[in-house]
Amino acid sequence: MGRTDGRASDVNTPIFARGPSLAELDERARDIFRRIVESYLDTGEPVGSRTLSKSGLLLSPASIRNTMQDLTQLGLLGAPHVSAGRLPTHAGLRLFVDGLLEVGDVAEDERRSIDARLRAHGRNYEDALNEASAILSGLAGGAAMVVTPTRDAGVKHVEFVALGAERTLAIMVFEDGTVENRLIRLPAGVTPSALQEASNFLNSRLRGRTLVEARVDLRTELDGARRELDETAARLVEDGMAAWSGGAAEDRSLIVRGRANLLESRETAEDLERVRSLFEDLEQKEQLIQLLDGVRDGEGVRIFIGAETRLFSLSGSAVIAAPYMTGSQRVLGAIGVIGPARLNYARIIPLVDYTARVLGQVMNA
Repeated sequence: MGRTDGRASDVNTPIFARGPSLAELDERARDIFRRIVESYLDTGEPVGSRTLSKSGLLLSPASIRNTMQDLTQLGLLGAPHVSAGRLPTHAGLRLFVDGLLEVGDVAEDERRSIDARLRAHGRNYEDALNEASAILSGLAGGAAMVVTPTRDAGVKHVEFVALGAERTLAIMVFEDGTVENRLIRLPAGVTPSALQEASNFLNSRLRGRTLVEARVDLRTELDGARRELDETAARLVEDGMAAWSGGAAEDRSLIVRGRANLLESRETAEDLERVRSLFEDLEQKEQLIQLLDGVRDGEGVRIFIGAETRLFSLSGSAVIAAPYMTGSQRVLGAIGVIGPARLNYARIIPLVDYTARVLGQVMNA
C-alpha cells in the first residue's frame, strides 16, 4: 500500500488554514472525534451527544457535549442546524484521514479482477485507460477520472494504415517503446499514395522530436508545404496531429466514468444541490487536469478534500488520486475517484493505489 499525501494542489490554492494537529487533542477528544467522523462517513448524519453516550463511551452526555463544543471551537466539527448534532468539517476530515484513518487492503478477488481486465487490452493504451476508469467507478461507487499521459518521449515512426474507404488507423511509435493508435475519418478521395505522402511528411519532421517540441514548427511547415503536398495528404497530417495528445492541459483527455453513481442515495435538496455543483466541477476539464497533475510529484495516493481547493469550494467534493508510472518511475498520468467529501476513504485509497500500479505496469509492458 502506497503512502498517502494530503497536500493540496499548488494550482488550486487552499482557501482555509489547516486545523489543529492530533497532538493538541487529549485521549477523550480524540476518541469522541473519531467516533463522530466514523459515524458520519457511515451514515451521512449529524451525531449527537446522546447517540455517543449509547455507543460505549463511559461518559455522561454533558461531558460529551463539552468536548464536542471544544472540537467545534477548534474548527474540526460543525452543526448544520442549531439543535442538530455535529458533523466533521473539511478540516476535521483532513485531520481524520491524515492521522486516524485505518486503511485496509484490496481483496484478493478484486485484485484478480483489476489485473485481468486491465491486462486484457494488451498495448491498446486508450482502451486500458477507459477500462481503468470503469473499474474504479464500479468498485469505488463514485465517479472515476483518468488523465491521459503527457508525452515527453521522441517520435520514432509515424504511419497511416487504411481501414476501408472511410477510416484510417494513425499509428505513432515513440522512442520509449510506447505506441499510440488513433482512428481517423478519411477525407474524400484519399489514395494510398496520399497516405504514404502524409506518413513521409510527418516522419521527416517528427522523428527524434517530442510532439510538444514539434507542434508549433509543424503548423508553420505545413502551411508552407501545402503547395508540394497532395491536398488530402495535408488534411491527413492536420487530422493526425489533432488526434494525438501533445501534452498541454487543453489538449489532453480527461476520462470520467460513473457520474450516475453520484446520484445514488441523495435524498435531500441539499444533497442534490451538492451533486449539481459537483457535476459543474466535472465540466472544468482544464482545472481538473491541473489538479491531477499535482499528483505527479509524489509516489503515493494524494487526497484533496472540499474547500482545500478553490475548485471544490462550493460542491465540497473530494478526490483520491494516484500517479501511474513506468517501471523506471517516470510518471505518465494520474487516476482517481471524485465524489462528495463523505467518501469511503478506507476502501477507496487502496483501490486507487492498486489500480494505478497495475495501469502503470500495463502501459510499460
